[in-house]
Amino acid sequence: MTLLRMTLAFFAALALTTGAQAQTPKRGSTLNFAITAETPHYDCQGSDTFATLHFASPFYSTLLTFDLPKYPAVKGDLAESWTISPDQKTYTFKLFKNVKFHDGKPMTSTDVKANYDRMRNPPAGVVSTRQATFQDIDTIETPDPYTVVFKLKDINPSMIEHFASPWNCIYPAEKLAADPNWPKNNILGSGPFKFVEHVKGSHVSGVRNENYFRQGQPYLDGFKGTFFSQSAAMLNSLQGGQVLAEFRTISSADRDRLVQAMGDKIRIEESSWTLNLQVVFNTRKKPFDDVRVRRALNMAIDRWGGSQGLARTSALRHVGGLIRPGSPYAIDPKELEKFPGFQHDMVKARAEAKRLLAEAGVPNLSFQLFNRSIAQPYTPAGVFLVDQWRQIGVNVEHRQLETSPYLAGMSSGQFDVAIDFSNLFMDEPSLGLAKYVSSSKAPENRSGFESPEIDALIEKQSHIGDPKERIKVIREAEKLILESSHQVPILWWHRIVATHKILMGWEMSPSHNLGQDLARVWIDQ
Repeated sequence: MTLLRMTLAFFAALALTTGAQAQTPKRGSTLNFAITAETPHYDCQGSDTFATLHFASPFYSTLLTFDLPKYPAVKGDLAESWTISPDQKTYTFKLFKNVKFHDGKPMTSTDVKANYDRMRNPPAGVVSTRQATFQDIDTIETPDPYTVVFKLKDINPSMIEHFASPWNCIYPAEKLAADPNWPKNNILGSGPFKFVEHVKGSHVSGVRNENYFRQGQPYLDGFKGTFFSQSAAMLNSLQGGQVLAEFRTISSADRDRLVQAMGDKIRIEESSWTLNLQVVFNTRKKPFDDVRVRRALNMAIDRWGGSQGLARTSALRHVGGLIRPGSPYAIDPKELEKFPGFQHDMVKARAEAKRLLAEAGVPNLSFQLFNRSIAQPYTPAGVFLVDQWRQIGVNVEHRQLETSPYLAGMSSGQFDVAIDFSNLFMDEPSLGLAKYVSSSKAPENRSGFESPEIDALIEKQSHIGDPKERIKVIREAEKLILESSHQVPILWWHRIVATHKILMGWEMSPSHNLGQDLARVWIDQ
């Protein structure tokens, strides 16, 4: 049984045991939950951190969404229905007619078109981390206020899932026309909750949208998401009941602590995770423009041994390539072992790493490791890498920053070597490989690396309908990426979510980016 099937079986068993869906939701109450990072801005379309989605998702709607009990199936959100043409190049969506933005103005096909135009062809000064995803869209037509038609340049087997991305928040077209960067600092959506306030360093809050287009939802009166920068403080609040959930993850050690302290008052759900941490080398800087240096530093990392220790203290667990291990398009572990950084014989690997550094003229290399100041799992990952590189004589300063300056430094290239993340919302090769498209085309590739050959292979695989043929091209791209060592996964994550048992209606998935609009969440008290 594959890891994906095991995950789905777990969800099915969970639904039977909790019985949450069989109960009648209770209206009322305010949900207090934890967010373990504060978003640097409000624009979903220009972000790739969970901090933005956990902050903003309750305020917005998307065209489609994932049907989590049936993951990876999708269902309509703003779209009441849709059809796909026989040649798979035309997608026609019929929109609900009773959707209004929070200012009372109707949401129409014009708004949908404006947002997808912004994502696929961002105006000057606008960052769209979805740009590569939607390059296959040729034209967008709006024959009437409640119909939107997407015509593709070529077949894209993953397009329907991309329409369900939680990052595709729909903003009012008139706001985008007046200021394309308006969503960075303002909130106005059509989601289940209306924005109340954002107190920096403290919390974000929302109140029920009484005019939400899905009758009867949301069930909550409102919510408050409290920002925590320290894991210990968050866990104490979770244990004490000041917050009822933290929807990202906790470590296995923290899980055991909560279960011991709270007994049957706490609910624990686990899943493999569509997320990894990566080591990224700034190829714009010397000596990291030299593949020998990058490969040496990559080879010094004992991923197989490290996974065992890190699994006990962090969310890091699974060794894998560019696609989530266990998913249908993942590389076979035996094949993965052939690449730099994934070997088992660490004595041999580290000897080769030292030789490469000497050959490159930097036998006594020193640099700064740029990292995010989030306890799970960035801190243990940073400590791990520093120790791994120390064993080949490399001196590393570990520097951790809050989310906003961290992302600013990554985007501007003000780092030597960094811990980055691949934050996916589903198991789809085009999504996972988008991180490795040349930096000039993909802002989420922060290494500065350019490779037309890799770009061509990533583009080619995205248009192949035959899974076997597609895998062949994916393996070609993966080989070039792993051998170049410009950015490589450290480890894939394992998700553990703890919620109080009185919190109902929230649905677990392999992605912490999904299911965060809170529309169906309620409190049993």
